[in-house]
Amino acid sequence: MTSITIYHNPACGTSRNTLELIRNSGVEPTVIHYLETPPGRDELVKLIGDMGISVRSLLRKNVEPYEELGLNEDTFSDEQLVDYMLQYPLLINRPIVVTPLGTKLCRPSEVVLDILPDAQQGAFSKEDGEAVVDAQGKRVSK
Repeated sequence: MTSITIYHNPACGTSRNTLELIRNSGVEPTVIHYLETPPGRDELVKLIGDMGISVRSLLRKNVEPYEELGLNEDTFSDEQLVDYMLQYPLLINRPIVVTPLGTKLCRPSEVVLDILPDAQQGAFSKEDGEAVVDAQGKRVSK
């Protein structure tokens, strides 16, 4: 059985679409509602490392704590940025998906297709109607 974990925010359309793409591959993932159950420091640092991205690139910029804390200034160390993400989980961009094939920040949601071990089992369209996967389970090219 394939093990997949998604750090999910059900209020986010991109996160909901990503979750449904995982389910469309026939897998019910472990869903972590990270706003309610945020990752610990070691887990968050490992996720960032596994994604191969900078700490800053995981920051959500369009949320209140970002402006209030002045995080747009490039004066914070990675450790300080991680501290803020742990203190204000809303600052963690999402969804983050962990599969046996890798860990990615899935924005846009179809990025998850690059790391899903199992093929899509049918057509899939995003909530806004954009087709992502056709009836044969193949990615729709834009």
